[in-house]
Amino acid sequence: VTREEEPRLWNLLENLCISRGLTMPSLRIIETSAMNAYASGLSEKRAAVTVTRGLMDGLDDAELEAVLAHELTHIRNHDVRLLVIAVIFVGIISFVGEIMTRGLLRGSLARAGGARRGKSGNAGVIILIALAIVALSWVLAIAIRFAMSRRREFMADAGAVELTRNPDAMIGALEKISGRSHVEDAPREVRQMFLDDSSTSFFGAFATHPPIEKRIEALVRYAG
Repeated sequence: VTREEEPRLWNLLENLCISRGLTMPSLRIIETSAMNAYASGLSEKRAAVTVTRGLMDGLDDAELEAVLAHELTHIRNHDVRLLVIAVIFVGIISFVGEIMTRGLLRGSLARAGGARRGKSGNAGVIILIALAIVALSWVLAIAIRFAMSRRREFMADAGAVELTRNPDAMIGALEKISGRSHVEDAPREVRQMFLDDSSTSFFGAFATHPPIEKRIEALVRYAG
């Protein structure tokens, strides 16, 4: 969208960028009543901030400015690039685990083929160990990636307060967004970049975002 199409949103973001000497990202809007936002782009020159219509309608200027500052912090911290690196990191760990498994399987099958019939049961044990290695490496890599993602959200909340000098605005925005952030049909790759994604599993170990209650608690504790 352009300044002429959405002057309120554009001016809030431009003022934040001017105050900190940041490159103005492009602005985009998703036409949905859900309340959410995200930053995208691998570099500041290609960065974009996307917000939903529901977020714009549901927040006052100070709260909307805080959300925009949160997304600007993601851009300043190169969090999108870090997310891509994390995905590659998970892929590397899975690949190494798969290579190790294939090596163990080849070795166990070769030994089983040349062993006496009574000792061939060792091959089955080695196969189970190899599969366990792959599963464990994949689970640990995913858990590390999601833990890192949750930490970046806390940092972006703190960055929003640093940019706006208004912790109450960020707290108010999170309170209004809570329970209203679900965007229908949003791909998983986009949901993990959202301001809030309440999808959790495995007691939160594989959640990409910390609970909003924890984020508000952190802001109250550290930002006053």
